[in-house]
Amino acid sequence: MFTATLLTPPKDPSLEAALVENLRNAWGGGEAHWLALGEAAEFEMAEMPDNQWEVWADLQSAGVDLVVQPSEGRRKRMLLADMDSTMIEQECIDELAEEAGVGAYVKDITAKAMNGELDFDGALKERVALLKGLPESIIGKVLAERISLMPGARELLTTMKANGAYAALVSGGFTAFTGHVAGTLGFDENRANTLVVASGKLTGEVGMPILGREAKVQALEEITAKLGITARDVLAVGDGANDLGMLTLAGSGVALHAKPSVAAECNIRINHGDLTALLFVQGYARSEFMS
Repeated sequence: MFTATLLTPPKDPSLEAALVENLRNAWGGGEAHWLALGEAAEFEMAEMPDNQWEVWADLQSAGVDLVVQPSEGRRKRMLLADMDSTMIEQECIDELAEEAGVGAYVKDITAKAMNGELDFDGALKERVALLKGLPESIIGKVLAERISLMPGARELLTTMKANGAYAALVSGGFTAFTGHVAGTLGFDENRANTLVVASGKLTGEVGMPILGREAKVQALEEITAKLGITARDVLAVGDGANDLGMLTLAGSGVALHAKPSVAAECNIRINHGDLTALLFVQGYARSEFMS
């Protein structure tokens, strides 16, 4: 059996019953179940529809996300999440670069690296080098004034953990930020790169080895082995090219507001909803959300 889930943004819950019923009838689905009235609905069907992506594209223009996946094993036992532009709304290195007066230049490199146009390690070294001389105290300032959680982050973490899931934050960003975000949201562990500091100032260097695409895959493999589960039990979420390894290996890999080259490689693409969409696709109703 397969489950089709239709989602709209929580701030604009505009999912029409007629749309859900029309698609259910076209695909020969069972009775529709509303996970949140006007916001999210799902139905089961016996076969994977052969026009899934054509329908998906049509619904995108209407502000509706569509996810079709096997019904069995939808509810996952582990969350593996990227941080920048995933659990937080910003790219932390871009915000540090703004403080260093090189924001526009660094932002352009970040965008290209996340879209897979540049080597991740080289791009990270180049950007961090431009931060040389910034006082370490700037990190606290950026956290306090520039960083905000992605909508739905608290609900996602709290609900999954209340239902027994393990949560790991794995970022190509920096431990100074992942430690704060993980502590705020309740992640069980976090892994990221380290900004080298000497005499209270950033040296412009990154601690080695750099945590990139392969390190995220390694994290998935190490943590699942520790927990005694498999990659099929993992819901991974990210937006950049360095996330693709873990997204394609996980049982459910979610491209969240992702770069086009990243979304094209993932079967679960959330372009309109927030992080609560990751609960809906697991079959949680909004009445089950915790915060």
